[in-house]
Amino acid sequence: MSTGPGTRRTPGLRREELAALAGVSVDYYIRIEQGRETAPSDAVLGALARALRLSADEHVHLLGLADRVAGRTPRHRPADPRPASPGLRLLLESVRPSPAYVLDEVNDVLAANPEGLALMPGLSDWPPGRRNTIRYTFVHAAARTLFADWDRVARNCVAHLHTAELSAPERTAALVGELSSASGEFAALWRRHEVWVKRAGETAFRHPAVGPITLANEVLTPAGDGQRMLIYQAPPRTAEHDALVLLAMTAEDVRNP
Repeated sequence: MSTGPGTRRTPGLRREELAALAGVSVDYYIRIEQGRETAPSDAVLGALARALRLSADEHVHLLGLADRVAGRTPRHRPADPRPASPGLRLLLESVRPSPAYVLDEVNDVLAANPEGLALMPGLSDWPPGRRNTIRYTFVHAAARTLFADWDRVARNCVAHLHTAELSAPERTAALVGELSSASGEFAALWRRHEVWVKRAGETAFRHPAVGPITLANEVLTPAGDGQRMLIYQAPPRTAEHDALVLLAMTAEDVRNP
């Protein structure tokens, strides 16, 4: 299916081999690859996904692209974007001193607790409509030193943004256009077409106020509205938790609008 530069990603796999692995004719596969077959079945797409060794996230993304090309209603269509709900805002306060954010599909920061704003120095200086964790990663000067493994964080950001092409295509295109102009590294990563959903993991920070700290992160996804909550946390009675308490003290004057 032709959706941009590049088609087959598996090195050394010829069309004939891929078609054989997927159980389709070479001619049919070529029509899909060139965009002349606009409605391949889910079974065919599943076979191609297995042959190409796509991850589960990439497979879901492939199905969404097929829906868009065929003019079908996208699967799991999210609700229109809306402000963070009172319940999520209350949860932001409940998890303190853990830094936490409510994000939408393109990582716009819909709400954050004071520790969340303090964890990313300079984020609170931007007007609320500009606060976006992907924009911060690529554009804000502080991000380069804040993230101990900036390359990994940047790659994760771009791979996740690819998943928003289906649920929020216009806002994704606007952000991609802006960041491609502002950052050659973003443009190069975007052209790699890597796709995966941000899930739980760890992030290492070199924070100017609390020093080096590695935090576990959890992503909570309420059903149906395209919003999710990102929480950074540390076990009680650890040096990392003590650092979060210190971060909370430095964040007393940082407030969400």
